[in-house]
Amino acid sequence: NGSNVKEFIILGFPGTWQFRVCFVVVFALMYTLTVIGNASIIALVWRSSNLHTPMYFFLCNFSFLEIWYTTGVFPKAIRIMLGTSQTISFSVCILQLFFLLSLSSTECFLLSVMAYDRYLAICYPLRYSSLMNSVISVRLALSSWVGGFLAISLLAFLTSRLTFCGPDVINHFLCDMDSCLALSCSDTRPVELATFLISIIVVVASCVVTLVSYMYIISSVLQIQSTHGRKKAFPTCSAHLSVVMISYGSTMFLYVKPSAQSSLDLNKIVNTFNTVITPLLNPFIYTLRNKKVKLALGRAFQKK
Repeated sequence: NGSNVKEFIILGFPGTWQFRVCFVVVFALMYTLTVIGNASIIALVWRSSNLHTPMYFFLCNFSFLEIWYTTGVFPKAIRIMLGTSQTISFSVCILQLFFLLSLSSTECFLLSVMAYDRYLAICYPLRYSSLMNSVISVRLALSSWVGGFLAISLLAFLTSRLTFCGPDVINHFLCDMDSCLALSCSDTRPVELATFLISIIVVVASCVVTLVSYMYIISSVLQIQSTHGRKKAFPTCSAHLSVVMISYGSTMFLYVKPSAQSSLDLNKIVNTFNTVITPLLNPFIYTLRNKKVKLALGRAFQKK
């Protein structure tokens, strides 16, 4: 790759030893809850026959993605904060960057697919089973995964061609695009432009699909005459809409901007929210805001 720097030093979070140990305990607890919560949703959908629908199939894909996303961040971040492994090789740094950005892109595609699924279910209820069957749902989910990883392949390749000649300290707890560009001593404008364009294609385009779907959904729900009918229709989307607002808000702040090297400290804070809080909240949002999931969860506990 023509780089002089072969490894980077990741700072993590500054502070005393006691502060960092407290941070590690919180991170470990959140990681455990995130994995258990998302794995429980997958197991619950797998065991409950009434949840074998495209909506919950997409939800399983989303939970599976969150498990891998947090696994790509937490183990290394914990070792960094404990001071046992604060260095990362150039190749592993690029691999982590590619893995996390690909999963973020896949998440955007999955959110738009889930919004489209709710649009079909509410706006075309009588034709829903033919418009969104198991074959179509598998194709949409697979397209989201493939599209997410392909979209970041060029970006990861361009980043790997950058030259790093010092300093070698990353002010973060993971390898992200902003930090890598800030350390490069070569021209980063092509990578910044590629990052901006790919962000527009992936994040903004999928967000537009999601917003248009919900505009039609809200319009259809408001046309329902009975209050009971409206209350029955909209809760099926409220959990997904909550996750959409949380995910797109932080993702747009991090990636949809002309310059990728501004506000690194603020990026670290937002990235912490995006990688720690959001994956933890998602299973609870879907469980507490979805009647079918709560009923299936209750039956599972009754059987035990």
